Order: sequence, then C-alpha cells, then structure tokens
Amino acid sequence: MNAKKNPTMKDVAKAAGVSLGTVSNVINGVPVRKESREKVEKAIKALHYEVNAYAQGFRKSQTGLVALIIPEILNPFYSAFTDYVAEAVYAHDLKLLLCCSHELPEKEVAYLNLAKKSKVNGIIALTYSDIGDFISDNIPMVVFDRFFENHKIPRVGSDNFTGACLAVEKLLEFGCTHPVYIRFHSIFPGESDKRRDGYLYACKKYGLEPDYLDMVDQGNSEELLKRFLEDHKRPDGTLTFDGVFAHTDFHGYTFKKILERSGYRVPEDVQIIGFDGIGKFGHEDDLVISSICQPIRQLAEKCVESILQEDRASVPSLTLLPVTYRYGGTTRDPGKWPEA
Repeated sequence: MNAKKNPTMKDVAKAAGVSLGTVSNVINGVPVRKESREKVEKAIKALHYEVNAYAQGFRKSQTGLVALIIPEILNPFYSAFTDYVAEAVYAHDLKLLLCCSHELPEKEVAYLNLAKKSKVNGIIALTYSDIGDFISDNIPMVVFDRFFENHKIPRVGSDNFTGACLAVEKLLEFGCTHPVYIRFHSIFPGESDKRRDGYLYACKKYGLEPDYLDMVDQGNSEELLKRFLEDHKRPDGTLTFDGVFAHTDFHGYTFKKILERSGYRVPEDVQIIGFDGIGKFGHEDDLVISSICQPIRQLAEKCVESILQEDRASVPSLTLLPVTYRYGGTTRDPGKWPEA
C-alpha cells in the first residue's frame, strides 16, 4: 500500500481553480482578489494543506529559528537557562535550534555554520572556545558572559563583582573570620572573572588576608580541592579557614562533599556560599547549597530580547542583571539555622 502523500501547493491550485502564483500570494500575505483568496483558503482547509514554514523561511531571509549554543545540557544551570530561552523564544512565535557543543571548538564552529545555513533569526551562545573568527556579522548574536576582541557582540550577564562582594559579606555576617575562594575557570576571559576581582576587593575592604585556589579547569578539580584542604590543615586537624566562596555551585558542592568525607561539618565547621543558584531537580526554592543566585529566567529573556531587537545599534554592548543571596543549607543563616 502506497503511503498517502501530503498535499502540495499544486494540489491546492488545482482544487481552487487558480494559478500556482495566486496560491503563493495568498500564503505569503500578498493581496489578491477576494474571490480568489476565498477559493484558495477553502481548498487549503479541504485538503488539510500545511504551509512549510521552514522552506518558506528559506525563500525569505529567515526561518523563524533561534540557535542556542551551550556547553552541555547535564549542568543544571545550562538546563534551566535553555528551558527559559525556549519559553521566551516560543512567546515570540519562534522555534529553538538547540546545539550542545561539549566545549569542543570544532563543534561550536560547525553549529555556527549550521545556524548560518539555516538562516536563523539569531544566535545565543554560551561559549568557552576561541571562535571569534567564525562568527558571522550578518546574523544577530548575543553571548552570555564571554566577549570577543574581534567582534562587537552584545553581552548579557550577571553582576559578578557585586555578587562576589555579597558572598564575602554574608560569610562575615554569619560569623566567618577567614573566608577562602575556590575557582576553576576557562582560559578565555569573561564576565565571571569579576567574581575573583570582587573577592579580592572585599578582602581589602574588610582587612582580610586573601586565600584562594585559582586554577584553569582541566577536569582535575576534585584532586586539587583535596590538596587545597590538606594544605590548610593545622597539626591538630582544625582548618585555617571557616568559610568558602566557591566560583560556582558545582565546585562549592564538590568541596562540601570532600569536607564531609574528611570529617568536617558543613555549616558548623565550614560555611559555603556558591554562585549560580542551582535548584534541586529544577526547583528554584530548594538550592543545592547556599548561593549567590543569578536571575536565570531574566537572563534568558534578555538574550532573546537582544537578538530580536530590530535596531541593532541600540542594543547595549553589556547588560548586567542583579544577583541575590539565598540560603541553601551550607551557611549558618540566622534566619534558617539555630544559634550555636
């Protein structure tokens, strides 16, 4: 049995008794005689003809797609960001083309080429690779956190500097006397680098001795955190620090597990504040650890708003959104934790 073929524009034209050009004009909103338009609309309905929006987009300049390039989908922060971007894109009657690069430059370049060939309406990129030479100037693009020296691409991010200062201030407020900072970062510069600047500024402001682990992320963070812990043990086993500001929630959570396996209590012995605001199973009100929370939904919406802005010259080169501290069980928060 032969599969039933989907009706074509030719079928619609034949059923309506009009030319193929008339059908095309009706579909694309070009004015035609009322009688002809009604015939075409009646034929479309009778044949259950569906317009191929993707092909229609190729005949025009855009296909109604927004490309989102992210490093991975398993990271809860990226997952939440993706979900909110998809929601914002759909609200504008567009569709999302999701590209997961796994931080491989060649995959990011391939996705950039795919986006160009697909005539997407815009590109949102979370990239940690050197792909500046492969970015097209003809497609609206916004990057989260990163910047490229050879392109003037709008950036959207959080107020990382203020967030880092807030983390240190909260640790001091909750009784810490020596907060350290742990960071594993990309070799490429970005807005998140300002978290280190904020930590150092806060230390100077409050007369603290800076103490930090600051390494390029090479997949060996757990071993380096274990070594950092050993280097900060006194002969009696107590630690030289009582607070931790982690560059991300992921590394804060990893360090929490290392501390607990070594016999230290969190938050009784060591308090930890991360950065991102990752919720368990996607629930924003149930954090993995106490954190400086990025406004993920608002960041996603701002990225979509940026690439859809018709007047590209009016899009700010950098948009920073405010962050907030939220309790997640790893700090002795007076409002959430009993007094010692």
